[in-house]
Order: sequence, then C-alpha cells, then structure tokens
Amino acid sequence: MLFKQRHKIINWMFQKIKYIFPILLLGIWLSFPSCKHGPLMEDPDPNPIDTTVNPIDTVPVDTTTVDTTMMGVPCDPNVVYFDLDVLPILQSNCAFSGCHDAASAEDGVVLESYETVMQTADVEAFNLNDSEIYEVLVDNDLDERMPPEPTSALSSEQINIIATWILQGAEDLECDPNTAGCETENVSFSGFVAPLLQSHCAGCHSGGSPSGGVDLTTHSNVAVYADNGKLYGAIAHEPGFESMPQGADQLDECTIDKIKSWIDAGALDN
Repeated sequence: MLFKQRHKIINWMFQKIKYIFPILLLGIWLSFPSCKHGPLMEDPDPNPIDTTVNPIDTVPVDTTTVDTTMMGVPCDPNVVYFDLDVLPILQSNCAFSGCHDAASAEDGVVLESYETVMQTADVEAFNLNDSEIYEVLVDNDLDERMPPEPTSALSSEQINIIATWILQGAEDLECDPNTAGCETENVSFSGFVAPLLQSHCAGCHSGGSPSGGVDLTTHSNVAVYADNGKLYGAIAHEPGFESMPQGADQLDECTIDKIKSWIDAGALDN
C-alpha cells in the first residue's frame, strides 16, 4: 500500500518536470550573451539633443579674419603716415622701371611698400644721419643724389615729410582721412589738386623729359588734361585711359571725387 502511494507521487512529479524542464532550459539559454551579433539598436540616449530646432553647426569657425582697415580712425595732423604721405612720394619719384621697383631693384633697393622700404632702404628710426634713404635725398653731389639727374630733386616739402616720418619712428601707422566725410565743395587747385599731383605724379610728369610728354607741374598744363577728360579718365581707371598713378594703387574714392568736383567747377587756378 505504501509502495503504491510512493509510485503515484513519483509519477506525478515526473509528469510536472517533463513540462517544466524545457522551459527552464530555454530560460537558461536566453540568459547567455550573444557571441556573434550585437544588438540591432543601441539603448536610447537618456538626454537626446534636439537637432530639429537647433541643428549642430559642423562648419568650422574662421578665426583668422582680421579687419586690417582703419576706417573711422581720424588722422593726426601732426603725424606723418607712411601709406598716406610717404609712399606716394617714393612711388612717384623712385619706384618705377629702371630704378627702385621690384623688377629693377637698383642697388638692391625696392621702394614699393613699407616692408620693402624697411628691408632694403637702410632706414634708422629716429636718426636721419644713419638713414641712407634720407641722406641720398639731400646729398650735394649730383652723382649721389636721388632721384638722379635729369629727374628733379624732391621738393623741400617732400623731403621734410620723409624726414619727419623717420624722426617719428619710421612706423607703418594708418588712419582714415575721411572720418568727417568727403567734402567736395570748393576744392582748390593750390590747396588740394597741386599738392596731390606733386606727391603722386610729379616724379614722372615733370622735368625736361616728362613721361608721355605730360607735364603736371603747372596749372596751365594740368588744366589742359582736365578739360580734355584725360586727367579724370586716368585717375578713375576708366576704359581707354592709362591708369594712374602708374605702378601704384588707385587713389581713394574721396580723392577722385574731389578732383572731379574741381574739374566740373571749371578747373580753376584757385
């Protein structure tokens, strides 16, 4: 009797285990990590970035852009500025073919920019006696003087500008000459046009053999080219005219407008 009861109990347990054991095996198999394949999707980021409203800018930021202009900085009337005051004199009287442009580089001296002047022209800041660029301008020996004959010597005003620049430190200072706006009314020949032509043009267009036969040292001569349109056409770089100043940057817009105003008013000797 006892044996029969035990047999029934064992048989009942066997029937239960028959169904439970496969389930246990499946659970154990699923609990092992995969060997060959990772999950098809990674767990979502608990703090996702919303790129639909504020997309991420992947374009690198250009940090090299530097504003090199001096717009809005007024010029000090007591300061000589290289680009504004000195360079036009050198370009007009010295930095041309056969002399001190980059192609000719007479005696190794190039006078086309601040960098080339400082590298090749023997400039000693604050010291005129040790600055060869000044010494050759005032040399009494015509064989040593610059510009050489038959080109005329620089005017005393031009030499004084270069001397003052050296004594002030021979720096490459910049400013905006038009901070107060461009005043084109009542432009005079003696006060504006003549000094401009003297610094920018007279080096080529003066003396016994002026370039192109064009002499711009007197009002009567300048008036001829003002009246026939060649003066404005050249400085405004209009088609059909040779651009002036030759070998230099175009004059600034305000300067061109002032010359045009003087021409339109009759190119007077005022």
